[in-house]
Parts: sequence; C-alpha cells; structure tokens
Amino acid sequence: MVISIIHSARFAAKPLLGRSIMSASASLQPKFDKLFGKVDELKSQFIDILGSAVEIPAVSGDESLRPMVVKKAHFLVEQLQRLGFSDIQLKHLGTQPPPVEDPNLQLPPVVLSRYGSDPKKKTLLVYGHYDVQPAKLSDGWETEPFKLHVDEKKQLMRARGATDDTGPLLAWLNVVQAHREAEVELPVNLITCFEGMEESGSLGLEELIAEEAGKYFKDVDAVCISDNYWLGTKKPVLTYGLRGVNYYKTTVEGPAADLHSGIFGGTVAEPLIDLVQVLSSLVDSKGNILIDGVAEMVAPLTEKEEKLYDNIDFSLDDLNEATGSKTSLYQKPKDILMHRWRYPSLSLHGVEGAFSGAGAKTVIPAKVNGKFSIRTVPDMDSKKLDKLVIDHCDKVFKKLGSPNKCTTELIHDGAYWITDPHSPSFTAAAKATKLVYGVDPDFTREGGSIPITVSFQQCLNTSVILLPVGRGDDGAHSTNEKLDISNYMNGMKTMAAYLHYYAESG
Repeated sequence: MVISIIHSARFAAKPLLGRSIMSASASLQPKFDKLFGKVDELKSQFIDILGSAVEIPAVSGDESLRPMVVKKAHFLVEQLQRLGFSDIQLKHLGTQPPPVEDPNLQLPPVVLSRYGSDPKKKTLLVYGHYDVQPAKLSDGWETEPFKLHVDEKKQLMRARGATDDTGPLLAWLNVVQAHREAEVELPVNLITCFEGMEESGSLGLEELIAEEAGKYFKDVDAVCISDNYWLGTKKPVLTYGLRGVNYYKTTVEGPAADLHSGIFGGTVAEPLIDLVQVLSSLVDSKGNILIDGVAEMVAPLTEKEEKLYDNIDFSLDDLNEATGSKTSLYQKPKDILMHRWRYPSLSLHGVEGAFSGAGAKTVIPAKVNGKFSIRTVPDMDSKKLDKLVIDHCDKVFKKLGSPNKCTTELIHDGAYWITDPHSPSFTAAAKATKLVYGVDPDFTREGGSIPITVSFQQCLNTSVILLPVGRGDDGAHSTNEKLDISNYMNGMKTMAAYLHYYAESG
C-alpha cells in the first residue's frame, strides 16, 4: 500500500532537496539526501511492520495476556536479527511481585541488542517499551484496536500502541534499515533496551539498569527515549522534564460476600459508600489536591522559571483539540502548562469489585478497591507523600464511624525527572528537528511520567533526552489511539539526522 504524506501547512517538513536540507553541513547533506529518500521509499514496508507488531495484544497489566507480551518480545528479536544487530539478549527479570493472581507469573524479558562496536564512535542507548494499555472495541474504538487501520483520508494510523510506544520503538529500527539500504554508515554505536512492563511500573528494570551499568551499558554516552508527544498538534518539541507518579489503592471491605440490596440495604455498612466518600476527599472538581502537606512540598515558582513559559507555542484551542472537548480548568496557556508540568495533580482511575456491566444489578459489593495516582514534581519526596496520603485516607475513614475495614497502600512509584536542555544531545536533536520540520523546536517539560528516565540518568551517569514522534492529540492510553503518517515518516528522518549531528558534537 502506498500512501502519500500530507504535512501541516504551518510547520511542514521541507522537500528532500529543499532549503532545510541545504542548511546541513556539506559533509552531511549527501547522507541526508540518501537517508531521507530511502525512508520515503520504504514507507509501505515500515507501515506493514507496524501492522504486524500492533496485532500482538501485549497488555502487561493483564495476567492472561502475559504470553502475548512475551510473544512481542520475540517478534522484536526477529526484527533485530533481520537488521543485523548483534549480542541480542533476552534479560529475564524473574517472578512478578504481589499483588498478582498467579504467584509464579514471570515478568516479560528486556530486549538488549547492539549495532556496531567501534571504539572511535559514540554509543547511544535507545529505550522503548513494547507493552501496551488494555483496549477493546467496546470501549468506543472506531476500529479493532489490535489491528492497524490506515485512514488514507486523514493520513493517520489507528491502533493500540501506534504512538505509545510500538510505533516510535520500531521507528528506531527503521532508521537502521534505512542506513543499511541507503549504504550510509551508522555514525554511532547503538544499544537497544526494550522493556515489556512500562505500562505496569517498569518492574525489575531499574535493578537491571544498575546491574548492567558496568557491563552491557558501560560505554553508553547518551540515552534517547521516544515515548512522549508534542505539546500540541503542529509544532515539534524536545522534552527536558517529566512529572513522576505515585499510584495508590484504597480498599474497603465489610461483609463476607456480596449481598442483595433488597434484603440488606439499610442494615449493613456498604463498602462502596465508604470508598466513595474517601475518594471524594482527595481532590475537588477544580483539581485542587485536598491532602494536607502536599502543596507545601512543591518547589516555589521563581520569576526566571515563569518566563520560560512565555514563548511556548500553545493555546487553549490546542488543549481543546487534544481532548476533543472544552473542559479546561484554566483559560490562559501559561496556567494550563504550569498545571500540566510543574504542579502536582491527583486523578481517580477506577473502582474494582463494584458492578460495572450493562443493565441493572442490585448488589452490595463486599469488597471494593479504589485506584488513584498523584503526579509528582520537584521537590516532592515520595516516601513523605506516601505517609501524607495514607494518613489522610485513614483519618477520613475514621470520621465515617464505619464498622468496615479500610486500608490504603502504594502500588508503585516513579520519580520526577529534569535535565539540562543545552547538552550536546539536545543541541543535536534541535538541529535535526529544524532540518526536518523547518522550525526550531519548543523545549518543554511534560506531565506524563517515564520513571525509568531517572534510573538511566543516575545509574549510567549520562544525559537523557526525550525525542517525541507523535502529536499531542494521539490519544495514548485512550480510545482510537493514532499516529499521523507524516509524524511517523518525519520522526524517522529526525532520528536519523539526530544520530549524525550527535556523532559530530563535541
């Protein structure tokens, strides 16, 4: 299938031999001509490979689909072998810790591999994850979520994992293939680190990174992650900061079994009623966290930091377009971005144990779990936050005077991350972005969390950069997740140019 690429009129990528390519150094221009032309030539093949990958329902949070997660790891091994990667290893991380239904459930393997080992070249580690969020057609998808749908009219690809993170992960492998077929030498040594538990807290990966810091990863000069998105839908960005995340579960249990509300309603303390009251005490409808002590941990806003938000290309319309609604809590772009990037937020995610199917079921659930998370920012301390959250829930439940039992626990956490946006890696990525898109990228922080970013930076004592492929309206974790074809193709070109600019950096 051959599909033409439509670029944004405002920030369109320049033609292969256009002005942006001519801005490259004389030594790089012929290489970019070949590489970018090869990427365009291989477009249909790259889309087909993505289609094969997304058909594997690698949902790490579903124990019954763990074999599919492992299957996808082996799919990646086949792709790496096809492209000539060496020292390919499946690093097994052992048994998944509780809470799990199967006490012998094995964590998915981490896929390590190398492309090149020239001591005269820099070594770049590329991280990605091959697991995905759950998805069902009945959730509201327009098309089957685990089958790639190419919308030629809208010039986009729809599937679970298209933008988070199967598409960007494969883009790195496609860049290697473009180099091979264009007969252009890869300018750096490449190491891949692909995990299968990112959507479930990256269990086991931090320990693996620490273990391999002086072994498999000992020569790494920089780390690049493509697991985030543009701020909006028109202008590319580079990301130098992320919020962290602490994920909690509050459990309320009472009767020994589910009860009939017609018989027992009004005579027993109902766990779901208690849980709703505890959850409602955490945050108000304006997004204000109601837990004492949380706001006091946040680093104060300085005048210098505030000025960084003045020139970011973002508007209220961008947010409305990304959400498909007009539900913003703030009207000014600066306020929106600050509450997305540098202030914490608390979100309620769901309830387990309560009836949620179609129709009417008049049951009183015996045990319910409420799940929520807090996105953390500098200078919040994770352990202190845990204590504040648990103490708050205990205090609120005690005031209810209920005979039920309530416990709150941390499920997993990941630290916030911030780095220097003026490092050689960022400078190289900025050059590559301008080369492909014809515009300087915005330097942004992001509200999402990639906890392992901190581990790479600290354990390997090196710089980390987030180089996004997708747009802000891609719908990662949501229904109808998509990736624009132009972003996929131009993302590969940006990655390719970044490798060459980084290789030439000081």
